Amino acid sequence: MTDSNELKVEVLLDIINSSARDAMEEYKKNGHGVPGADSTTFHPLDLATDTLVLRKAIRLLEGACHQLSAILAPPQHTVFNFVHNYTWACTDVAIRTRIADVLDQYPEGLNVYALADTVNLDKTKTLRVLRALALKGCFKEVEHEVFANTRLSLLLKSTSNVGCMVRVYQDFPKYGAVLYDTMTDEEYARSCEIEKSPRMFSLRKEGINSEFWEMDVMTTHSLCADISQRSLGYPEIVGSSAVLHHYPWETVSSIVDVGSGIGGISLHLANMFPHLRITNQDLPKTMEQAQITWEKDAPEAVRDGRVEFVPLNFLEESPVVGKDVYYLRSILHDWPDAEATTILRNIRKVMGPNSRVLILFEFSLTLYFCIHQYKAPEPMLSNFGAGTHTAYHQDMAMWLVCNAKERTLNEATAGLVITKVYDLVGTMVVDFRIAQD
Repeated sequence: MTDSNELKVEVLLDIINSSARDAMEEYKKNGHGVPGADSTTFHPLDLATDTLVLRKAIRLLEGACHQLSAILAPPQHTVFNFVHNYTWACTDVAIRTRIADVLDQYPEGLNVYALADTVNLDKTKTLRVLRALALKGCFKEVEHEVFANTRLSLLLKSTSNVGCMVRVYQDFPKYGAVLYDTMTDEEYARSCEIEKSPRMFSLRKEGINSEFWEMDVMTTHSLCADISQRSLGYPEIVGSSAVLHHYPWETVSSIVDVGSGIGGISLHLANMFPHLRITNQDLPKTMEQAQITWEKDAPEAVRDGRVEFVPLNFLEESPVVGKDVYYLRSILHDWPDAEATTILRNIRKVMGPNSRVLILFEFSLTLYFCIHQYKAPEPMLSNFGAGTHTAYHQDMAMWLVCNAKERTLNEATAGLVITKVYDLVGTMVVDFRIAQD
């Protein structure tokens, strides 16, 4: 008789097989076939804004594969791999030295010695870095000590929005290294203040004693001068552009993008839904940058008066009054509870009876436990396990940098109630309205 553990393994194998086939079908739909591991060009689906079906298949595939490995591999092997992983360090080297940019000029490959000379690195150490990354499909050793780009390494080019976002994260391991220290330090351990984040702890150990936002500005500018790349990079990573296709925008007349940046999502909305009246709101300098970007990328919307740029400090002011949708993307999770509540209350003050607050990126941690329809099939972990690692790692990132977090559904109140939740995989969109007395 087959025991229950063996049956679970068989079911996981079935999930892996079916989800992989679903992913393959998505790739084949546009006539370009399944991408190769060593492809030197992007697949059209890689750059598409609506890949929700593919992402759902990959969520199952990743979760089931990791769970199967955890079951069958010796536990000491799995646990050691938790910490014995330096892909982040090798990726940092590749990005800083622009190795992918150099290899882009040599599609057939370049000898590592010539490559190392070009980027001014030691030849032997460069070889070790590239081989460590090639294990994960990032670069390929096409012949002995000759390397070429792959579909993954192309994302490390200096022109890549995703590569820019990766650079933003390059110091995070340093902040993670003091996580235990901040959890046991008398001053930091139970503080929810943004000035008591692991990042601040780490930097002050180095003798840097500026305020949080002063350091944030300095760090941001050194990592990536182009704010538009940063604002577009993370949506590409988590597929948040799916909100453009899976929310009923045809029922909306006006939208305020609160903390809009340059308008990473609202730019797309303006081009796809010309009936929308869009208000971008952020700090004054950001609004100046946004207007320049829109005049270049969406000149018709500017000319026709379909977009306005209104400065806003959302901790001290309310956005413009009485719009249909108040949209927040990656805003609340940057802030501790007190500030996040203030932001929502400031919006609540200006909402009309039919207004909505649409929040993206904030509540993906516990959705799978709260809403049955979004749970993974058994015997997988109900939250899809490693298939949702991005959300849980982003929660850690918010803790390390801002002493903030991804929140649960019941943590967003401020006089608002949930009316609908959209599972976009890697991100959630939650629709709120004013709570009725």
